[in-house]
Amino acid sequence: MTEATRVGVVQMTSNDEVDRNLDIAERLVRRGVKDGSRLLVLPECFASLGREEDKFAVAETLPVDGLEPGPILGRCMDWAKELGVELVLGGFWETGPDERHPYNACLHVDATGALRAAYRKIHLFDVDLADGTKLLESETVGRGDPAQAVVTDTAFGKLGLSVCYDLRFPQLYFRLVDAGAIAHAIPAAFTLHTGKDHWHVLQRARAIETQSYVLAAAQFGRHVRADGTGHRVSYGHALVVDPWGTVLAECGEGEGVAIATVDPAVVERVRAQLPSLRHRRL
Repeated sequence: MTEATRVGVVQMTSNDEVDRNLDIAERLVRRGVKDGSRLLVLPECFASLGREEDKFAVAETLPVDGLEPGPILGRCMDWAKELGVELVLGGFWETGPDERHPYNACLHVDATGALRAAYRKIHLFDVDLADGTKLLESETVGRGDPAQAVVTDTAFGKLGLSVCYDLRFPQLYFRLVDAGAIAHAIPAAFTLHTGKDHWHVLQRARAIETQSYVLAAAQFGRHVRADGTGHRVSYGHALVVDPWGTVLAECGEGEGVAIATVDPAVVERVRAQLPSLRHRRL
């Protein structure tokens, strides 16, 4: 049975220190639960955001076929079970068939601490921006299967999974809606250069055109590595958008959790009043 559910999106500034990042994530998860969240989304690269080669050391195999979870996923599962909260882990480094190309995965852990779903990022971020940002994700990240649109059951209904750069490709979100999604998780580490102009526009567009909630956790600020180096800067502004395109909650500067309610009745009402999803012909 689905019901109106309080959800939270986390904003944090990760670096290459896994224990530090997980301590921050745990503190923010506990804050979100204390403030009423039953489902929380963590941003892309929440456990590790440093040099490209750092991901090879922290990538973990998912606990299938009786395997035990790795230390990062195991710790997150423990939070979910202890606190009775669902977690969406954005940008989780998952070991792939090629160890030099781990997947950038989005995982759903339910309130019992069980892994319920895994999506591997399809659209990889290869850019050379005017501000000097150059990222070639495809050189060190495995591409997910384009045929896999992943939805998972939550307290409020079906949630579509995606990661960051996927946001720019609306076809994916229409496929998620066709699979039953009434909300989309879009954990991200959006660059400052693109985010200041595109983040809000794209998030609201995905919500409006799919008549769904958007749950967009975010990395924020400059990612300074343990050795004091690092120039990458993320835009932040973790937010929740409703199916009409209204921003219900948003983080400001620094760490935080933006909390709002996902209500299946609102989705049903918007889709009935403006039946654009049923009017698609292409």
